[in-house]
Amino acid sequence: MTAVNERLDAPANIAPIPSKLPVWQRGYARRLVVLDFAGVILSVSLAQWLRFGVLPGTVGSYKYLYTAVSAAIAVSWMLALSINRSRSPRIIGSGAEEYRRVWMATLVVFGGVAIVSMLFKLEIARGYLMIALPTGLVILLLLRRAARRTVSRARQKHGKCITRVLVVGSASAVRDLTKSLAREPSSEYEVVGACIPGPIVRTKIDVPGVGSIPTFGDESNVVGAVTATNSHAVAVTATERLDGRGIRDLSWELEKLDIDLLVSPGVIDVAGPRLMMRPVCGLPLIHVEKPQYNGAKKFQKRLFDVVFSGLALLFGLPVLICVAVAVKLTSKGPVFYRSERIGLDGEPFEMIKFRTMVDGADAMVEKLIEQNESKGGVLFKIRNDPRVTPIGTFLRKYSIDELPQFINVLMRDMSVVGPRPPLAGEVKTYDDHAKRRLLVRPGITGLWQVSGRSDLSWDDSVRLDLFYVENWSMIADLQIAVKTVRAMIAHSGAY
Repeated sequence: MTAVNERLDAPANIAPIPSKLPVWQRGYARRLVVLDFAGVILSVSLAQWLRFGVLPGTVGSYKYLYTAVSAAIAVSWMLALSINRSRSPRIIGSGAEEYRRVWMATLVVFGGVAIVSMLFKLEIARGYLMIALPTGLVILLLLRRAARRTVSRARQKHGKCITRVLVVGSASAVRDLTKSLAREPSSEYEVVGACIPGPIVRTKIDVPGVGSIPTFGDESNVVGAVTATNSHAVAVTATERLDGRGIRDLSWELEKLDIDLLVSPGVIDVAGPRLMMRPVCGLPLIHVEKPQYNGAKKFQKRLFDVVFSGLALLFGLPVLICVAVAVKLTSKGPVFYRSERIGLDGEPFEMIKFRTMVDGADAMVEKLIEQNESKGGVLFKIRNDPRVTPIGTFLRKYSIDELPQFINVLMRDMSVVGPRPPLAGEVKTYDDHAKRRLLVRPGITGLWQVSGRSDLSWDDSVRLDLFYVENWSMIADLQIAVKTVRAMIAHSGAY
């Protein structure tokens, strides 16, 4: 241990401090109990009032019995939420798993009520249940969302509600994990130190765009590093020097300090639905499903595209007409702007948009090339582009200029959700990595649209598009569609 102490970048006289669950997690879990209780009571009370015209507690004939029914459902509901660990520190404040557990607990309760009612012929009013179930589910999910947004704002604005993490692994693995966690401002985890296996002595690891991560010896000094950094969790990344037995021994040591152990397999940009844990001969193996582009999922996506685009064009027809007239009357040139883009499998197509720039704007690019603000140099973006017309500024601000692209969707050139439609000049610069963007149809919106739009660098744009291509699903498409509406209203990154 002498060699380790010589490399330990922390005062040697720090006394061991038993690390416990972060204070914010305990407080957050207690607040969720109060919110869940309020949501459950509100939903059963509302159901009883709307169905019978009385609130729980009212005395009189059979209506009094429904007070007992409401109380039983409320108690069962709260128990189901607890049994289903919907307030577990492992899931609260982040991820869709929290919502899923609330959903499952609610279905279990009302499924149980239906079964008991049928078996014992209790004749519980169906109208009461039909009000309580959806109302309670919506209220609980909205309250959880409000709580999560509070935590997210605390992380982004005040640096609170953070779980401190010590990373064990090679320098490159530490950099990758740190950059991935820092990429999302509302991330729960913050890397505060690292233990680097191997003979190389270093006091810190420089992470581009993040800063320096102090090091605390090698894998044999994890417990001391946890104490020095007051970490709440240890993340073990790819390392040859810490084998299966070493990780098991480490978990035993961390258990005494009530420290969480996280194991990062080193697989990046793979969504949860593609990962499945498979215990084989006592070994926890992670199975990574292949990306799916054909079959039933392809049919579902096309059906969604046709229905969504048809409804958007039908109900948006008055807006389309008004915008077309405004564009025509405020500047010379055609109403629509047609641009050649590259679609599925590298096939070119004409993308249709409302014209937001002066006629002949493409010919002016060479004169403005020095003002390009896009990071990476592949795209051409200027925040205050002199070619944009006054009406075009408004249309771009709220993405109204992109409404005609629903015609492209019906023509099978595009999809409602997908990678950003690239120019032919961009595709020529693609390496084999970036060419995977062409495996699916480009979209009117996508991860790039809800993650910064024009504010994104070229590398971030490619990364988000590839993540979508590798992990797309109908649930993800619906989530992106909802987030797009919020991004349009906030007009963030639009210029």
